[in-house]
Amino acid sequence: MSEMTLSALATRMGKIDFAMLSTRTAGGTIASRPMSNNGEVAFQGDSFFFTYEEARTVADIEGDAQVGLTFTGAAGLLGGPPLFIAVEGHAALIRDKAAFAAHWTDGLDRWFEQGVDTPGIVLIQVHADRIHYWNGSDEGEVAL
Repeated sequence: MSEMTLSALATRMGKIDFAMLSTRTAGGTIASRPMSNNGEVAFQGDSFFFTYEEARTVADIEGDAQVGLTFTGAAGLLGGPPLFIAVEGHAALIRDKAAFAAHWTDGLDRWFEQGVDTPGIVLIQVHADRIHYWNGSDEGEVAL
């Protein structure tokens, strides 16, 4: 079993557009929803997602910042195995326009028509505490 570095895994995660973000609701159940990371995965194990203030996701994170992310990459060239990544971490809610601008990409205009000035947008930062991956017969955890 070979070990993947955080840098190598972050690069691969950045090529997977959508992740499933799972939160714990006020009732104790798990809620999951697809979120686009817009290719933004930092080498320190951080992922960033935009949402609206009134989204259930925001209320869930305010109640319990522990979250999970799952990424599934397409099969590789010549039918190679797909990549699966599970991230356990904690989320922070950012409501600062300068931070919005630092993480903004043009593709976000589809969902947030006024860009960083869209009323009620929130940036979710998920900092990984644990990352586990499966890449064919290769499986492991990335040291953080």
